[in-house]
Amino acid sequence: MNFSDTIATLNNASAFELYRLRAAIDRVLDQPGWMDAVRSRIVVGQTVDYFDPQANRSHQGQIVELRRKQAVVLDLATKKRWLISYAAINLDGADVEIREQPAQGLGRNEVSIGEVVGFVDRSQQQRSGRIVRLNDKTVTLHCGHQQWRVAYTLLHRVVDSSASNGETLELADFGPDDAYEASEIR
Repeated sequence: MNFSDTIATLNNASAFELYRLRAAIDRVLDQPGWMDAVRSRIVVGQTVDYFDPQANRSHQGQIVELRRKQAVVLDLATKKRWLISYAAINLDGADVEIREQPAQGLGRNEVSIGEVVGFVDRSQQQRSGRIVRLNDKTVTLHCGHQQWRVAYTLLHRVVDSSASNGETLELADFGPDDAYEASEIR
């Protein structure tokens, strides 16, 4: 499924149209056939990948219990138990990344909690940090000993993994007209 085209269409929809679509999707997912199709392919003790919409990424977990409409999963990384919808279980290994094509920067669906990204602060300093929260219009980054809120359009991928410790890098290619908006959280 081409999620980029779908998201472009959704961005042109009204709030009411999106609400109605969400209600329709919820009704379809609540039909027993969808849940039975997943439940028939899993067993207690099985390791599965499941999608976490809050972190916008996939996790690996072990099925602990099968309930009528949901499964109890033990997250293998955190050792926490989660009650998840059967629809969140990725049995077919589908690609969970949604690649938007914004004018610049990264889209909200292109980043996830724990990922290292970079940005240019108001002083034209290149910074990088680990994403700790996804907000509606910004991400919260942990850069060294500081937290920053940065707009998605100002983010870029970090190629050098050693830059994940919040260090400041000098940029020579930016002029005064290239001011970016990023704010430090104090």
